[in-house]
Amino acid sequence: MNSGSFVPAWWLRNAHLQTLWGKLVRKLPPAPLEREVWMAPDGEHLEIHRLKVPGSTSRLILLHGLEGSVRSHYAQGILWQAHRRRWNADLLIFRTCGKTESRTPRMYHSGETTDVAWVVDKIVSEDPSARLGLVGVSLGGNVLLKFLGERGSSLPTQVRAAAAISVPFDLEKSSRFIDSGFSRLYQWHFLRTLRRKAHAKLDQFPHLADRERVQSAGTMFEYDDAMTAPVHGFRDAADYYAKSSSLHFIKSIAVPTLLLSAVDDPFLPPPVLDEVKARAAGNPHIEVEFHPRGGHVGFIAGSNPLHPIYYAEERAADFVSQFIA
Repeated sequence: MNSGSFVPAWWLRNAHLQTLWGKLVRKLPPAPLEREVWMAPDGEHLEIHRLKVPGSTSRLILLHGLEGSVRSHYAQGILWQAHRRRWNADLLIFRTCGKTESRTPRMYHSGETTDVAWVVDKIVSEDPSARLGLVGVSLGGNVLLKFLGERGSSLPTQVRAAAAISVPFDLEKSSRFIDSGFSRLYQWHFLRTLRRKAHAKLDQFPHLADRERVQSAGTMFEYDDAMTAPVHGFRDAADYYAKSSSLHFIKSIAVPTLLLSAVDDPFLPPPVLDEVKARAAGNPHIEVEFHPRGGHVGFIAGSNPLHPIYYAEERAADFVSQFIA
């Protein structure tokens, strides 16, 4: 699929319709995955869902979004892209997002890259002939870009390319933006499950955070200030956002990387994308593709509502295919 060829479906011209269609309407059969559980260095059990194609040296590693899972429609869509191209694929389920019982005080967050780094290194060690493409969606895209920037030119040579879809590049501005207008619906949805997971974690480790502050958090900023920041060693939410926003790591990325976003993304104020463009301009490894419309992890095209085209998934797979197929 060619860069710049996205035209929003005529029945989904609104950003929120683009954003909600996949979750509310899309139906996909499960990709043929095998579930594995790996023990991380700190003793946590990490859930990995693997697509295995004997003899293939092309491999995709996928990072999901906030409160995502193997059931997320976009994750299944990207895994089916890999399946059709006969690639191996690995979906890392972030801590507390899968079926494995969490054993450690840590959870996942937008800047948590140690698990990704460990999984990439483990896959490289078990399959040194692999050509790896990495794809991150939303929060997973922020994690991916931060990881790539942290590693810079010291990435394993097996990592050939990456694609990041609908990234909240500036976490503080994203957090403030989602607390306005219709986007508050998304915030309410996330907070409902995040608070439940936080209480379960505080049942295990009561002194991690103030339970009452967590329960009363009515915005993402308040939740991150009450839970995410103290659990993971940040001074407060502002410190967490400042240190974890992928915007600050774009200049250091040293592999071909596609940034695919929409100006009407209801999770991010449009001026942030201008700043991303400015920072990416000096990095020859970055390809910026920002469309006026597309919503958040939407990018649904086509002329027939019964047969929509999921542009972001095809575009990301086509991009990394240039380097791993």
